[in-house]
Amino acid sequence: MAQYRVMERGEPGVAGGGKKKWYALAVNSREDTIDDITKSIEKISTVSGADIRAVLYALVDVSVQALERGEIVRLGDLGSMRLTLSSEGKEKEADVTAASIKKRGIIFSPGKKLKEMLETVKFTKA
Repeated sequence: MAQYRVMERGEPGVAGGGKKKWYALAVNSREDTIDDITKSIEKISTVSGADIRAVLYALVDVSVQALERGEIVRLGDLGSMRLTLSSEGKEKEADVTAASIKKRGIIFSPGKKLKEMLETVKFTKA
């Protein structure tokens, strides 16, 4: 079961914080590393740990290549990834070049199973 903790925060954009309120924040209790994930998959399948790791590392490599080509990487029920960017604004269209790009990012959008989990996950106070 997932956990949450409570934290007091001020109002964003208000000098001095404005009226403070209490909010719930998700608690991340631990990390699952690639080795942890490999062992979990190995227990529920007939695939060896070496093969699982090889596929996971290959997935990273081909995802990087696809994103570099400007493609969306769709991973079924897991979700999808796509590039995003922000740039300086220019007065003329012709003045916008690759040098105008200031931030680069990757947006992950959860797939069906992850979205379903978000609807059903239960929380307890830490």
